[in-house]
Amino acid sequence: MKKLLLIAGYFVLSNSLFADNGIDSLLKVLDRTVDNYQVYSNKKEEKMNKMKDLLRYTTSYDQKYEICGKLYDEYSSYKSDSALVYARKKLQIAEKMNNKRNLADARLNLASIMGVSGMYKESMDIMSKVNINEAPDLKSYYFHIYRTVYGFMVDYTVSSQEKKRYEVMAESYRDSLLETIIPNSGPYIMVKSDELISQKRYNEASTLLFNYYPTIKDNLHDKAIIAYCISLTYNRKKNKTEEKYWLAVSAIHDIESATKDYISLRRLAFILNEEGDVTRAYKYMKRSLDDALFCNARLRTFEVSKMMPIIDKAYQQQTESRQRLMLISLSSISVLSFLLIVAIFLVYRQMKKLAVARKNLSVANEQLISLNQELSSTNNQLKHTNETLQESNLIKEVYIGRYIDQCSVYLNKLDEYRRHLNKISIAGKKDELLNEIKSTKIIDEELKEFYSNFDSTFMQLFPSFIEELRELMIDDEEIKLKSGEILNTGLRVFALIRLGIKDSDKISFFLRYSATTIYNCRTRFRNKSKGPRNEFEAKVMQIGVFK
Repeated sequence: MKKLLLIAGYFVLSNSLFADNGIDSLLKVLDRTVDNYQVYSNKKEEKMNKMKDLLRYTTSYDQKYEICGKLYDEYSSYKSDSALVYARKKLQIAEKMNNKRNLADARLNLASIMGVSGMYKESMDIMSKVNINEAPDLKSYYFHIYRTVYGFMVDYTVSSQEKKRYEVMAESYRDSLLETIIPNSGPYIMVKSDELISQKRYNEASTLLFNYYPTIKDNLHDKAIIAYCISLTYNRKKNKTEEKYWLAVSAIHDIESATKDYISLRRLAFILNEEGDVTRAYKYMKRSLDDALFCNARLRTFEVSKMMPIIDKAYQQQTESRQRLMLISLSSISVLSFLLIVAIFLVYRQMKKLAVARKNLSVANEQLISLNQELSSTNNQLKHTNETLQESNLIKEVYIGRYIDQCSVYLNKLDEYRRHLNKISIAGKKDELLNEIKSTKIIDEELKEFYSNFDSTFMQLFPSFIEELRELMIDDEEIKLKSGEILNTGLRVFALIRLGIKDSDKISFFLRYSATTIYNCRTRFRNKSKGPRNEFEAKVMQIGVFK
């Protein structure tokens, strides 16, 4: 009952948003939560499957009635079609039990989920069959359904006259609901805050909600609803920062509780789109639409479908802008490549001049030696200077040679890629050109070579790195290398840490893995440390280099 009344408050209060200076960090948490939505859905499915197995094997009407009720509660904010199925099963069992209280409860369940699914007439027809005097303990649930369904009808009607009539009915049932709910309970807080907000008593509503929110312990769905209500008070007070914060909190709790019928994430997406965060807004709105379609929540699907084209258009424009920027970048690279060739030519000319000067100096030294033995000490000094210069030039030639080789390789690759794109462009194959630009094949190949060069260079600097790291760990399972590998991913993580790069976000960007994957990798290595885990990375930093 309490859960159903909380759902009522969630539908009744439908405008929101809240935040503080930590909104950026909170949005990153929300990003990860949205990415992992399937994990939470799988947990909920597993829980409901166990209930279904229990329902199949039980023969008691009382147990079947109770299990169908729990399945209805689980599905009501997750998948309305399935909730409708179990509401009807619950009603069939109640009819066989011939218990007036159970019949009223089952009919109220059926009427409630029909209202959520948009079957308002059918919902009202069922409500007319409920004699609430036969189940007085369900009065608050009874008034809640009327309040909710009339609220839906207010949102959907196009006639201003009918809209006003439905608003009056909804407010009337809200007043009746307040008279029947236990004071200071969760449902009471929800409905009372709705009344205070409708009366523009925003500070009183905020105080009521803030006092109640910390008392909620393990019920994520209740937390999501209360957080949304708090965001609504800030929406009315035009405090967009706090509104965004509490919408993000509510959305996190919604997804973690595997709720599919929600408002917070959609409203947050709309605000972010207005602020120019199009990519994140598109991601949130798409998740909202997918969840609304999965739940078959008619009102939510309708609301999302109105805003989705706007955000989608902005997202497409942003994508096109990035593609144009990529073309400009390619042009810039071509120009820089030309300038690099000119620089290499100038360096080569200077090297030739230096070689001629060195040759002339050698001849002059020979002439000086033959002129006078008295100047032999000076000649020896000149000879030593000449040898030092030769050695210096040799070192320069080696490094410049390696630099020229590396530049030449990349210049050739860039030139081949440019000619390839030019051929496609001349042929007018626009789609193929776009596919080539979007393709990551070249980047993947260069990354593979880059990581190979990184591994070999690192091992030249730290030849005993793997052996010394193995000595720090209980077992070397994480260090075992496949055939042809110099370093594996885990070793690269700690190679970067040895080079002084300790931030997981920077490491994940360098290695192109998620921050969660890098965190888990570091945790696995620390867990296998011979000594204290919090000292493991400090010991890695002490692995010898130039011994």
